[in-house]
Amino acid sequence: MWCLLEEFITLDRAQFRNELEMLRGKSALEGLKARVRSLRDIIAGKKNDDLGVLAAEDEENTVRFKRSVLLRELDQVLEAYTLERACYYIKRLHRSLVATKTNGINDINLSRWKEYDHIITDSLWIIDRRDTSGAHLGWYWGNFIPQIPHQLMLRYTRRGDVVVDPFAGSGTTLIECRRLGRHGIGVELNKEVAARARELIAKEPNPYGCTTLLETGDSRTIDCEALLHAAGVQKAQLFILHPPYHDIIVFSGDQRDLSNAASTEEFLHMFGQVVDNITPCLEDKRYMAVVIGDKYARGEWIPLGFYCMEEVLRRRFTLKSIIVKNFNETTGKRTQKELWRYRALSGGFYVFKHEYILLFQKK
Repeated sequence: MWCLLEEFITLDRAQFRNELEMLRGKSALEGLKARVRSLRDIIAGKKNDDLGVLAAEDEENTVRFKRSVLLRELDQVLEAYTLERACYYIKRLHRSLVATKTNGINDINLSRWKEYDHIITDSLWIIDRRDTSGAHLGWYWGNFIPQIPHQLMLRYTRRGDVVVDPFAGSGTTLIECRRLGRHGIGVELNKEVAARARELIAKEPNPYGCTTLLETGDSRTIDCEALLHAAGVQKAQLFILHPPYHDIIVFSGDQRDLSNAASTEEFLHMFGQVVDNITPCLEDKRYMAVVIGDKYARGEWIPLGFYCMEEVLRRRFTLKSIIVKNFNETTGKRTQKELWRYRALSGGFYVFKHEYILLFQKK
């Protein structure tokens, strides 16, 4: 019995391994290619499985491949000009079947790295629309798109790791934690926002049984270590910070809110206090991401992103990447698009269309 999915194919591990080992033993290139063509047609669903390599998903001792990747691997064998080269490609495919290689901080199997084309590795992120599935309703003005924490967790955590978001807002990061099997801890200053976020997080399925905590409080002073202990852990493996972009959006009347900072200098000081407070709770050599944009005020571009980067680099962190991500207009700019274009033309500046994801590693 066999099962073909839209994107993945399930194979009998032992039978497929035996087939690859048999191919490596071929002494003639044409004979090898003839067998590979037959195998490829089975994988592509063009012929019946007379080799016995296909399996049902629920059978034991199976392996799943991304079908398009597996077909490309077999195509490389068919395109080889020499027996030696063809056997090299088969050996590489065999190794991806039997060996698991990771970097220790995520679940990416580097032996099968070609299957991870859904993970972004470029420093320019163009994301057309936000994910609005499940509990991601986009109701909170100023929240970031779910694809950001989703990508960061895939790259910098493993299933069962702990992610901390000290500017939790509507709970976007914590919802993604549930989806990906990470324990999530968030801190939100506004109790009304936190209450609404908890309701939405609770509606998101929790298939991995992860702990999800959202505490109301000030991330500059909250006992982060106590929050970790409440979740039954000692350290976090990833921090995701999405602070206010100073006063572009004023989120509350609370003077502890970074959006109420009286000046850029005070904003950076308050941001630095958050970093100081939470840094001891991050495991050494693990990662912190800061999602931040710039602002324009009194005829001057204020590079908040680079200022925040400098603030973090004064601590125990190394800069690993600067990611530039597009964003669509805010609600305010969307309703005044022509006005902002006129202002840009008359004022000699450009309308904001990007933000930064600054990636740091703790020393």
